[in-house]
Amino acid sequence: MPVPAAAKVQSIPVALIDVINPRVRNRKVFREMLDSIAAVGLKRPITVAVRQGPQGLRYDLICGQGRLEAFRELGQVEIPAVVVDAETEDCLVMSLVENVARRQHQAIDLLHDIDGMRRRGHSDPEIARKTGLSLEYVRGVLRLLTGGETRLLRAVEAGQMPVSVAVEIAEAEDANVQRVLHEAYEKKLLRGHNLMSAKRLIEVRRSQGPRVKANERRRLRPLSVDSLLRTYRQDVDKKRMIVRDATNTRAMLLFVVEALRALRADEGFVNLLRAEGLYTMPAKLAERVGPAPGEA
Repeated sequence: MPVPAAAKVQSIPVALIDVINPRVRNRKVFREMLDSIAAVGLKRPITVAVRQGPQGLRYDLICGQGRLEAFRELGQVEIPAVVVDAETEDCLVMSLVENVARRQHQAIDLLHDIDGMRRRGHSDPEIARKTGLSLEYVRGVLRLLTGGETRLLRAVEAGQMPVSVAVEIAEAEDANVQRVLHEAYEKKLLRGHNLMSAKRLIEVRRSQGPRVKANERRRLRPLSVDSLLRTYRQDVDKKRMIVRDATNTRAMLLFVVEALRALRADEGFVNLLRAEGLYTMPAKLAERVGPAPGEA
């Protein structure tokens, strides 16, 4: 958000700042921000509007809720802020515009800034220290940028997959990509919606390449209420099918287990299996069926 000409940066007490448009924060993202501020300090001041309250001077927060909360949690008394002159209604509008701009902004620009720092001669550890990012993240991003992996980079910045998984996908052969996804699932790095998104991304990446083409960006449309409702209903229908299939599978499994128990209780059938050398069964199935009569 551009800073008005009359705006100025100053340190103001955090106790005098009111959050007029609060948002629920992702705790993991907030913790990363908190650690970054504790390690390298505040890289960008918050923006507030000054107003005269019943008990004196106060400030309405326009943008920077996460940074403000981080300062409070770190026990800081004051925080650097860009102070502007605006009415409360204008502050709400400015805050909304800032949030929308943050969501629509191509976060990939930050990644290209990292690439620019590398090209200007900064080492990977220097970039990590100056940006407050981890060294692993910086190196992974540079590998993705070098390979032009725009799709994977967008998925990383959207929080749909960790940078480590994106790097492994980029470096894996087509035959091994599914193994990467399986390992990410086992490590709980990709689950649920993010796992499905990763599978779709891999299919698109395989058929159309790693880069997002300009015409793909133009095809994006705002999500309407009708399309959101339609997507929700489709998701509900899918979950109902999953529950129905699970119920049917459970019923069939119970039938098989009970049938095997009945057969194992038949001494003639058991003797026939022994004679044919077919008496053993898979361990998991044996656990469900239980021991044969006389073996308990």
